Amino acid sequence: MFYNYVIQSLKDKQLYIGFTTDLKKRLIEHNQGLNLSTKRYKPWIIVYYEACLDKGDAIRREGYLKTTQGGRLIKRRLKE
Repeated sequence: MFYNYVIQSLKDKQLYIGFTTDLKKRLIEHNQGLNLSTKRYKPWIIVYYEACLDKGDAIRREGYLKTTQGGRLIKRRLKE
């Protein structure tokens, strides 16, 4: 499986969108500060994820979620 995920910083509520094949391991990496983009905002929690069977589909979906329109979709979904 290929996962698109959204994590939220407990420090300042910032969101980060990513892609991985191992969701649990990736969250641990974010919280250990192994990713330069998320290091200073740790700790993180997973607030949303989607699973895809095809890697290409997952990569395209990640690209969409990182657009302005995709960001609005995520914020609407997380609102409730």
